[in-house]
Amino acid sequence: MYLWIKAFHIIFIASWFAGLFYLPRIYVNLAQETDAASTTRLLGMARRLFRFTTILAAPAVLLGLWLWLGFDIKGGWLHAKLALVLLAIGYHHACGSLLKKFERGANVRSHTWYRWFNEVPVVLLALIVILVVVKPF
Repeated sequence: MYLWIKAFHIIFIASWFAGLFYLPRIYVNLAQETDAASTTRLLGMARRLFRFTTILAAPAVLLGLWLWLGFDIKGGWLHAKLALVLLAIGYHHACGSLLKKFERGANVRSHTWYRWFNEVPVVLLALIVILVVVKPF
């Protein structure tokens, strides 16, 4: 059972992060867009992607909790990984807040800021994978 849960956890994590990689790229385009029709199209894409990404995040987190609590996984690396997962959840929430600002027409950030913001999930995922695979402490 453990390996099945682990496999589905990895699948949902990969899918969740795919959304976290792409959503801020839409924000880069929204921050640059001046055409109303294109803005409407991009907002629709962002809404659907955020909703889908949220649906993928839930089983990823729940399966991770099951692995942790159900199979008594321990180690200092796990505490660091859980802290990074909390940051990923916070990043996901921040993406939702930014989407609401775009929907209200209240964006105050530049496309350059969104390009840097887009790098955060890459760093989080890399650190999480290193902690899980290498288990440095």
